[in-house]
Amino acid sequence: MCIAIPSRIVTIADMTAIVDVYGARREVSLLLLPEAAKIDDYVLVHAGFAIQKVDSDAAAESLKLIKELIDATEG
Repeated sequence: MCIAIPSRIVTIADMTAIVDVYGARREVSLLLLPEAAKIDDYVLVHAGFAIQKVDSDAAAESLKLIKELIDATEG
C-alpha cells in the first residue's frame, strides 16, 4: 500500500519540478501528469513522478490530517 502526500510545486524547468512537503524538497518528473502544472499547484507523487493534480483545499485538508497523525505518534 502506498500513501500519496500532496506536494506543492515550487519550481518548474522543462518537464521537471521541485516540490515541497513540510519543508522537504525533492525533484519530480511531470511527464505522467495528464494536465499542465504551474507553480503553487499541488500534485500527488508516486515513484518520482507527479501523477495527479490536487485541489488546494483538498491538499490542505489532507496535509492537516497527516500532520495530526504525525503529532499523535510522536507523543
